[in-house]
Amino acid sequence: MDKKLLFKIAAICFMSLLLLVPLGLIEGQIRERSQRQNEVQASIANSAAGEQTLVGPVIAVHYREQVEVPIPEGEAGAAGKSRLQVVDRSLLLPPESLNMSGETVVETRNRGIYQARLFRLGLASSGHFVIKPLSEARSGGRILAASAQLLLGIADPRGVNNDPEVLINGKTYRFASPGSKGKGEPESAVRRLSIELGPLDIQRENRFDFSFPLQLTGTARLAIAPTGEANHIELKSAWPHPNFGGRFLPGSRTVNKDGFGARWEISHLARNFEATLNPARGEYLSIDFVDPVNVYLQSERAVKYGVLFIALTFAGFFLTEILRRSPIHPMQYLLVGLALAIFFLLLIAFSEHLPFYAAYGLSAVACIGLIATYLAGALGGMRQGLAFGGGLTGLYGVLYGVLLSEDNALLMGSVLLFLALGATMLATRRLNWYRLGAQLAGEGEA
Repeated sequence: MDKKLLFKIAAICFMSLLLLVPLGLIEGQIRERSQRQNEVQASIANSAAGEQTLVGPVIAVHYREQVEVPIPEGEAGAAGKSRLQVVDRSLLLPPESLNMSGETVVETRNRGIYQARLFRLGLASSGHFVIKPLSEARSGGRILAASAQLLLGIADPRGVNNDPEVLINGKTYRFASPGSKGKGEPESAVRRLSIELGPLDIQRENRFDFSFPLQLTGTARLAIAPTGEANHIELKSAWPHPNFGGRFLPGSRTVNKDGFGARWEISHLARNFEATLNPARGEYLSIDFVDPVNVYLQSERAVKYGVLFIALTFAGFFLTEILRRSPIHPMQYLLVGLALAIFFLLLIAFSEHLPFYAAYGLSAVACIGLIATYLAGALGGMRQGLAFGGGLTGLYGVLYGVLLSEDNALLMGSVLLFLALGATMLATRRLNWYRLGAQLAGEGEA
């Protein structure tokens, strides 16, 4: 007696599972387009400049030291004896203070329908180094001679747009071109621009005051390693969608539609100097100039709700069928489900050419209009078609809210499911399912 009802429910479940195939194909298409977008961004970065990381400036002190070393045991009369030997050593020192202030301009580069975001940074750097007398700083040996070298690390030197004049103790210098990476140097290490500062007086303190401007181009992300003992960094931009990251968040910041401004105050107590020299260790502050609307990410998230759309729509069909005694053929379920799936394909196609909100609205209107018109004929009245169209409009509105507010996606989805279940329970609270099964069985025999 209940076989007809069970068959109908099984058919609906089968149609829902069958529609996972087009949804899966559409999701695969979205991922393919997203991968192509990433490839284009990488290609543009290779042609211009990639993500940028600034390290320094720091001073490298190269010195020759005379030390006592034990005589190898194999030599005659070596027992307990030593001899003097001259060795070359290097030492990296941080600036006592490091001040950076700059402004970035973000621009969009297009390649076909795909985009990449480049930034142009205008940075002013200043500060000073203090090198204590090496004769006091070192122990166990005698310093014979020493020289200093100013180093500035840049992840991709192709992005340096100017040949900055570096003012050090009132004298003008220029950076030398970066050499090849040293043996054993990690692939992620920055390239070093250098300035030779000449010999040091090892008997007294040496101070170097420096300042220089820097014009730097990069893609998507800017990172700065706070190498100074005291770091004062201030950046601003007209870009209104920054993402602050790294190990150091700004102490103060403002973000609005006109752009952002951020300030960092970082002391040597909050950072590890050795770690700042290697960007792979993550000892830096960063700003990502993110795309506020990633159409591929949002479209992929939307597709994940496709099964929910189909399930709620089919539930509405089933309630109409049992409450109004108006049978709906499984093929009609399938056609409406396919129309729901096509929405997601239209969304990704339109969003590559239109703003996301316009693409979403156009796709939703097209699918709602198609389904409402079809159901007006299938259910025998415009009123029924418009009722289902109104329900679908509410579903699309909820989905758009979920896409705009990822943090509230679980809350909104849970409330939607609760409301759908509540409406179903209230609509069927007086329904006799045993009698319904008998009626459907009688209709099947008739």
